[in-house]
Amino acid sequence: MNVPNILTSLRIVLVPFLVLVFYLPYEWRYLASASIFAVAAVTDWFDGYLARRWNQTTAFGAFFDPVADKIMVATALCLLIEEFGAFWMTVPSMIIIGREIVISALREWMAELGKRTSVAVNRIGKLKTAAQMLAITLLLLTPVPMAGIIGYIGLILLYASAVLTLWSMYVYLRAAWPDLSPFSKG
Repeated sequence: MNVPNILTSLRIVLVPFLVLVFYLPYEWRYLASASIFAVAAVTDWFDGYLARRWNQTTAFGAFFDPVADKIMVATALCLLIEEFGAFWMTVPSMIIIGREIVISALREWMAELGKRTSVAVNRIGKLKTAAQMLAITLLLLTPVPMAGIIGYIGLILLYASAVLTLWSMYVYLRAAWPDLSPFSKG
């Protein structure tokens, strides 16, 4: 167990705390929830950076890092969907969660074919992740998204994340299409 893997594990450990704090009956829960999520989001960037910089990449990290990200993001989006109970929050959240399911299945299937690198993370995916982490942090911070500039920025970033999510999914599916197409010779 190295530092990058500990940081990845920390994200999973923070998820129940995020949920618990989010449901506390106090106004400070918004700041606390956003802070917990922000710490988890920073570890997402930092663990990968350290693993590459210190040459500490592991099979555990390669597997667990995306799992930790998906659990953290899906949980936070579900909390936000419930909190705001609105179509405008549900639609981009479900696009983001649905894409994660599709791409996870695609990567697993491509790995079985020995072509995992054809659906490796790209710049669009990294930009999508950054936008969605910031959007979720800002939305967790805001009790009423339409009540202030932070809420508007968070909502705009959530929609931008949804667009980037669809774009990156298209890029991944296009790369895998020769193996997915019903007309392929495979």
